[in-house]
Amino acid sequence: MNTNSFDTIIIGAGPAGLTAGTYLSRAKRKVLIIDTGMAGGQVILTHEVANYPGFESISGYTLSSNMKNQALRFGCEIKTNVRIKTYQLTEALKKVILENGTEYDAPTVIIASGGRSKKIGAIGEDIFAGRGISYCATCDGDFFQDKEIIVVGGGNSAVEEAVSLTKYASKITMVHILDQWQAFENAVVEMKNHPKIEYKLSTKILEFLGQDRVEKVKLQNVSTQEIYEMPIDGVFIFIGYTPNSEFIKEQVETNSRGEIVVNSHFKTSLNGVYAAGDCIEKTYRQITTAVSDGTQAALNILEFLNEKKS
Repeated sequence: MNTNSFDTIIIGAGPAGLTAGTYLSRAKRKVLIIDTGMAGGQVILTHEVANYPGFESISGYTLSSNMKNQALRFGCEIKTNVRIKTYQLTEALKKVILENGTEYDAPTVIIASGGRSKKIGAIGEDIFAGRGISYCATCDGDFFQDKEIIVVGGGNSAVEEAVSLTKYASKITMVHILDQWQAFENAVVEMKNHPKIEYKLSTKILEFLGQDRVEKVKLQNVSTQEIYEMPIDGVFIFIGYTPNSEFIKEQVETNSRGEIVVNSHFKTSLNGVYAAGDCIEKTYRQITTAVSDGTQAALNILEFLNEKKS
């Protein structure tokens, strides 16, 4: 095996990929984890993680660094912020080719490229992400105990998460750009009947304002064009989710939402190619579910490699 050949190449250095790398390298397999961004995935953007087992509270950056260092300690090779030209996964020997011409190959691959919550595109959204703006009620709801918050969106996720956030927030204002809800009727009725929830239809956020954290938002009524400001302690955005699968959808099976389809062993439609984490077809997307996926994908690859060897 040459220096650019591995037992497994893991595409994505988020929690799923780093966990899979830890398991495989600890089993004495030669592993490359490769990512076009930083190691850690979306977790890096989380100011504080309070629901990861074993930690009362830990910053997303620290948790990600711990995962990366653990994978390195067991022998993983990790390359981040790379520019990738192409992925060739349909043959028995899979290849990842960089723009500089460097090629890496392996008989097995784990796609752990994660995903991203859709953004509304308002001014200041990137600045205040993790500093008053959240895309995960389960992750961050507890930080807004007795606070006034906005929930953006009008589908099932937004309406249901708004109701779930009432156990923390003192007041919730739903903000939806359309003039009607897209959620199921029973969910809308529950939301409308909740004493903590108010709503603004035909309204969008133009800008997030504040110093270190979000302190207020600039809103616009899209019907009247009226623009005004509203003080707020936090904003939760639920307008959809996009898996990072665009680079691979011509080679592996994906569903109508772009999620990679896997079976119970985390195998994709390609032999020797597995997938894990937020890029796959699944219901829940949490750090803990990502590391669980990575664990199972790695163990199934070990079984695949052992059978291939024998």
